[in-house]
Amino acid sequence: MSTNAISKIVIVGGGTAGWMSAAPLALKLGSACEIVLLESPEIGTVGVGEATLPTIRAFNQALGLDGADFVKKTQATFKLGIEFKDWGHIGNRFFHGFGDFGPAIEYRSPVQYWLRLARANKDMPSYEEWSTATAMARSNRFVPPYGDQPAVTNAYSYAFHFDASLYAAYLRDHAVQRGVRRIEGTVTEVEQHPESGFITALKLQDGRRIEGDLFIDCSGFRGLLIEGVYKAGYDDWSAMLPCNSAQAVPCEKVEPLTPYTVSTARSAGWTWRIPLQHRTGNGHVYCNGFTSDEEAARVLLQGLDGAALDAPRQLRFTTGRRRKAWIKNCVAIGLSSGFLEPLESTSINIIENSIGWLLQYLPDRDFSPALADEFNRLVAQRYEFVRDFIVLHYKVTNRTDSEFWRYCASMQIPDSLQHQIDLFWETGRVVVYDPDGFSVASHVSIMMGLGVVPKRYDPLIDRMDLQRLQEHFSRVRETIGRAVAAMPTHDAFIGQIA
Repeated sequence: MSTNAISKIVIVGGGTAGWMSAAPLALKLGSACEIVLLESPEIGTVGVGEATLPTIRAFNQALGLDGADFVKKTQATFKLGIEFKDWGHIGNRFFHGFGDFGPAIEYRSPVQYWLRLARANKDMPSYEEWSTATAMARSNRFVPPYGDQPAVTNAYSYAFHFDASLYAAYLRDHAVQRGVRRIEGTVTEVEQHPESGFITALKLQDGRRIEGDLFIDCSGFRGLLIEGVYKAGYDDWSAMLPCNSAQAVPCEKVEPLTPYTVSTARSAGWTWRIPLQHRTGNGHVYCNGFTSDEEAARVLLQGLDGAALDAPRQLRFTTGRRRKAWIKNCVAIGLSSGFLEPLESTSINIIENSIGWLLQYLPDRDFSPALADEFNRLVAQRYEFVRDFIVLHYKVTNRTDSEFWRYCASMQIPDSLQHQIDLFWETGRVVVYDPDGFSVASHVSIMMGLGVVPKRYDPLIDRMDLQRLQEHFSRVRETIGRAVAAMPTHDAFIGQIA
């Protein structure tokens, strides 16, 4: 091994980001590098993001976590997607499922063919009828995808809902067993090299010094190192994502245990509902410039479908990102690098990506600026792509019932997002800037769900015989119905595991 290799990594902050960083580092670096995680007993974790994207499965598998044990220890349930209520207009309801709307036909999206059929037949069922994930969610059924050949039984994906604090504790135990050393203490001083400005050590309240080569900032919104030491700066995106407050509260669980998240648009934001085995997580994301905290709490508590188990917990945030997430020998991961509201459950996914990119571009003790530049480019790009996808939910609206929604309809958005909207509206085509992010089907789900019905479709679609096309769609729909009817309920499947 190179004598210039990093020999000690110090992670500042526990919680989801800290332990999600520690576990893969311990797996990849092993005994070759000492890993220390510093947690302050005085600082709690945010823990509002209890819903995930399907990529969490690959993250867990890479760590070698046992799937059944994970579900038990984190009180997890399965997530097929998100049901949106009152977005676009009051009374609107649609589902963003993990998967496409049936198989591709001649390498083209099935939605393009559906558009042709819908043009020819005004009684054509909704495009959502060809989404296996949506059909499963409506029937409260779940089983992991199965079968080796492409079929409706594997034409979907899934993620998890889990208790964020239990997941952090689960990863903590996993990481500690693999050599990560946990230290409890509060940082009072950061020592830097007088010439290079690199962080050399952290001084704790009790006088201890924690030296290291690489420091990972998982200290949350305050960015103890990335902002407190290096003044990274922050790009504020409040103009196009005006929500700046949230209140979260758990309530008693109710039956049935649904395999999806629910997002309901409100007069000044939206509320979430996340079902877990032992309780239901609820929250209200809103802009305090359009409503009061008291009114937001009333809306949240009034919408619970079980008895509240606590008083709502208040959170404040500014949507945006650090201008740099890696400066010198400090890398910010999690809330210290930026914040996007949990509308599409992206915060944990960005942590996954960040730690993956850090491992991909792991430096030696020279800390080549070129590595930091590439990491910063990737992180900035991912934040911007996710930002635009979330802004899409707000911008494409016909709601005029409140000042908040009127603001969202008229606000300025990035030219790249406007191009996506215009292209789909005019032609039915979807441009995806981030091939590793939200898919064509995801963009279709949101835009069609919000009422953006394309004026045209791909003219090559007209080459296929209309009757054959109708027969194909009928067969796929019937096959989905039979397959879903044979699946166990979500409750029953979890019961088999837990």
